[in-house]
Amino acid sequence: MTEPAGENRNRFGPALAGFLVPIVLLSVVVLGFRQRLFWDLGWRGGEYAQVFLGVVLAAVLAGIVLKAARPRPPWRSFGTGLILAGTLGTVSAVVVIVAILNALSRMY
Repeated sequence: MTEPAGENRNRFGPALAGFLVPIVLLSVVVLGFRQRLFWDLGWRGGEYAQVFLGVVLAAVLAGIVLKAARPRPPWRSFGTGLILAGTLGTVSAVVVIVAILNALSRMY
């Protein structure tokens, strides 16, 4: 549990990397949807939504596993970044869903 003297306790780099990996993947999914990347393969909004939620859930679960398994310290920080990015993706998905439902409820 204790770290040797002189070792830096601040693990900002791995935590940032863990945060950026899911954020980049989520951004690629959103860009793919906006550019209709797999439109010819039959992908519409639902497929992109499933991939988005899959990335979010995978990031949160991988982060929890990394934190619970207690690997070497840089990986624990990486897991923290994964959890934060997955939580941010979940919150953004909920905000979009609420905004859509709110807009639909005001149509009539």
